[in-house]
Amino acid sequence: MESRQRVVRRNTLLSRLLNAAAAVALALLVYSVIRDNLPDQLRGSWPWKLKFLDIQSATTAALAALGASLARAQYARTVRPALGHSGRAVDGMAPFGQRAWACSLTNAGQDVAVVSEISYLVTLLPAVPGEPSRVPGTWGTALQAIEGIAAEGLEVRKDFMLTVITAGTPLPGQGMRFLGWFTEKAMRVVDEVYIRVQVVDRVGDTHERIIACLKAADRSPAHIDPELS
Repeated sequence: MESRQRVVRRNTLLSRLLNAAAAVALALLVYSVIRDNLPDQLRGSWPWKLKFLDIQSATTAALAALGASLARAQYARTVRPALGHSGRAVDGMAPFGQRAWACSLTNAGQDVAVVSEISYLVTLLPAVPGEPSRVPGTWGTALQAIEGIAAEGLEVRKDFMLTVITAGTPLPGQGMRFLGWFTEKAMRVVDEVYIRVQVVDRVGDTHERIIACLKAADRSPAHIDPELS
């Protein structure tokens, strides 16, 4: 279920329009070169009798369009977010001295990204060990995920907690956004919490990744893990 980061939508104006302009400019350059080298009798027939640009102008236009397209692509790589997540066993979050597994969303990129869409999917462990896995639910909001977990007899902010993240939430570059925590009791019920997050970068491209909050979780933590730097 967990997926690598991918681009699900590119900004039409800043991507496709520039690529289209570069393609048109190259086509005009090819046309101008072929037309300029044709015999005079052919140059007067259709479609070669049409003259759009001379070779020098067509070359200038092609270089400018290609340069703009390449510059946009390079800038998009520079501001591209790098979505990931981290988890560790911590003290001091769950009440009554319980140790918990805490998970955070990270953006290791250099620039800020903004959440455009986020959804949650909760999978549960079998009620009795050895029984078939329970059928997972459907993608929904954070509140729906909280309700689904609470329906299994777990208490919010006592056994688990999920942060409600909505569209418009910024993810700072080289920063983290806290997702939630789960106690040992909760991890005996919850198999995994998948979070599908889509973010928009500075050039308007939309990136998506599905993360697994409890991946490699220590479900019976004997000690806390060091804080990530």
